[in-house]
Amino acid sequence: MTPLTTESLEHLEARLEPLIDKYKGKKGITIPLLADVQKELGYIAEEAVDFLSKELDLPAAELFGVATFYAMFRLQPEGKYVIRVCRGTACHVQGSALIGEQIQRHFKVKDGETTEDGLFTLQYVACLGCCSLAPVMMVGNEVHGRLTPDKAIQVLESYRTRA
Repeated sequence: MTPLTTESLEHLEARLEPLIDKYKGKKGITIPLLADVQKELGYIAEEAVDFLSKELDLPAAELFGVATFYAMFRLQPEGKYVIRVCRGTACHVQGSALIGEQIQRHFKVKDGETTEDGLFTLQYVACLGCCSLAPVMMVGNEVHGRLTPDKAIQVLESYRTRA
């Protein structure tokens, strides 16, 4: 993660000030605080945790511990498009693993990572509930089914042209 500049750090602190007012002096705030940070920033930045830790007198280790324990929290920004590749039984039987491998090779990204250009984040999920369309991936809120590895790349490249 690249460190923030002084100017952007001041901007970050200004964005987080309302959270300090909301949570100062309260107990049991860790999860809602982290959820609000992620809602505000799109992810939980290390600098945000450090700042809030000092301002709210909470151990940074506790905040990071909770943020890394729960899958709902992200410590890195997500790409413009989140690719969710289904790993459910129907999709697995129909070749979703090959689709995931092709996406990883083509975009040089692994599960949970974001492409260097910030456009795509890859996530493997247990099931998307679209078994009749297996194998399936979602890009944002759009479902793409009956995929092959090559078709998956074509679909994703069409999002690149939209960006």
